[in-house]
Amino acid sequence: MAITGRAAALGFLGAVAVALAPVPGLVLLLVNFLIIVAVLVDVALAGSVRALEFSRSGPRAARLGQPVPLVLTVSNDGRRAVRARIRDGWPPSAGARPRVHSVTIPAGERRFLEETLAPSRRGDREPFRITVRSLGPLGLAGRQGRHQCPWRVRVLPPFHSRRHLPAALARLREIEGEVAIRGGGAGSEFDSLRDYVIGDDVRMIDWRSTARRGSVVLKTFRPERDRRVVCVLDTARTSAGRVGAVSPDAPHGPGSSAGPPAAVGDGPRLDHALDAALLLTAVALRAGDRVGLIAHDSEARLVMPDSTEANLLARMSEAMATLEPALVEADHEGLVSTVLRATRRRSLVVIFTELVPAVIEESLLPALPALTARHTVMVAALRDPRLAELAAGRGDVHAVYAAASAEQTLLRRRQLTEELRGRGVEVVDAPPDRYAPAVTDAYLTLKALGRL
Repeated sequence: MAITGRAAALGFLGAVAVALAPVPGLVLLLVNFLIIVAVLVDVALAGSVRALEFSRSGPRAARLGQPVPLVLTVSNDGRRAVRARIRDGWPPSAGARPRVHSVTIPAGERRFLEETLAPSRRGDREPFRITVRSLGPLGLAGRQGRHQCPWRVRVLPPFHSRRHLPAALARLREIEGEVAIRGGGAGSEFDSLRDYVIGDDVRMIDWRSTARRGSVVLKTFRPERDRRVVCVLDTARTSAGRVGAVSPDAPHGPGSSAGPPAAVGDGPRLDHALDAALLLTAVALRAGDRVGLIAHDSEARLVMPDSTEANLLARMSEAMATLEPALVEADHEGLVSTVLRATRRRSLVVIFTELVPAVIEESLLPALPALTARHTVMVAALRDPRLAELAAGRGDVHAVYAAASAEQTLLRRRQLTEELRGRGVEVVDAPPDRYAPAVTDAYLTLKALGRL
C-alpha cells in the first residue's frame, strides 16, 4: 500500500479540526476513522498492479551523444482501470527522460509510453526495475508493486573523427592514382602499362614492352592492397587520464590573469584512442586492407582477428563500447605475445599508448625487438595540449616553475620519440584535435611508400 500527499494533507486538515473542536477527543476519533476508511476504500478500488504487463521496443545500440528513443508498452489484463504513476528505473548515466509517467490504462487495453535516453558514458545500460503505483479514485492511497522488463542499450564510441573521413579518403584516392593531377599512383604493386607522357619518370619505362609495341610505355604501380593493420589499445592505468583540447577563446599566455584555459572535448585517453582507431579502420577498409583489434593491459581484454568484412566497423564499435581503463600496470611483453599469436603475416601494428618513461623505457622498449623483427610498428601517443599552454606561462613565479616542468616533459617526449624512431618505430605524438587524422595520415604515408 502507498500513501500519497493528499492523504497527508487530509490528515493536516483533520488536525486543524481537532484543534478547533470543543470536544477534541471525539473529533479526533471521528477524523481518524474517516481518514482510515477513505484510505482503505481507495486502496480497495485501485486497479491491480499485478495485472499489468510490460514490454519494450526501440534501438539496442546508439553512439554516445545521440538520443535513444524507447517505447514502454503497458498492458492491463485486469478487470479495473489502473490510474498509475510508473517510474522506469534506469541508472543515472542513462539520462532517461521523463523519469515518471502518469497514465490511465483501462481494463483490457494498453498504452505506449515514450521515453528518451541521453547516455553520458559508453557501455551497456540496463534498467533496474519498474515501480508502479496504482491510485484509487480519491487519490489518497493505492497499491504499489515492482516489475522486471529487461532491456539493454549498448552505447558505442561517438566517432567524432568521422568528419575527417572525406579528407582521408581524398588523400587515399591521390595515392592510388585516381586524381588526374597526381598521375600514376605510388606503391610497389604493378598495376598497368600506359603510354609515356612528357614529364613522366623515365625510370618507370618498361623497355621490353616498348620494344614490342614500338612506342614508349611505362609501368604504373599502385599501393599494396590486402595488407594487414592491427590496432592495439593499451587499456592500462595511463589510458584513464583525462585529456582535452584547449579552447581557442580562453585567454592564456604570458601575463594572463584569467587562470588556465578551459578544456573542451575533455575525455579519457582511451576514448581518444578508440576514436582514432575507428577512423584508421574506416580508411584502411576502404583501401582494401584487413584490420584487426587487440585491447590489452595486464592481460588481453579483446582480440578481434583481422578481417575485411563490410560490417567490421560496426562490430568493432560494439566491441569497443564496453572497454574501460584498468587501474593496473601494462604488461607489454604479454601485449607483444598476444599480437604475435594473433597476427602471423607481416602487418602494421599501431599501438595506442602513452609516451612517458614509465611506459616506454621500463616496459615497451624491452619488448619491441620481437615485434619489430616481424612487423612494422607505429606508436600513437596523445599529447596533452596543456603542456604547450603551461610552457608559455611567464606571468609569475608559479607560472615560471610550471613552464619549466612542462618544457622538461616535452623534452622527454621528444627524446623518447627519437629513441623509438632509432629502433625503426614510427611515432605519432599529437594533441586531441589532430590525433585521429595524424594517425591515419601516418598510415597513408607508409602505404604510399610501400612499407606496409
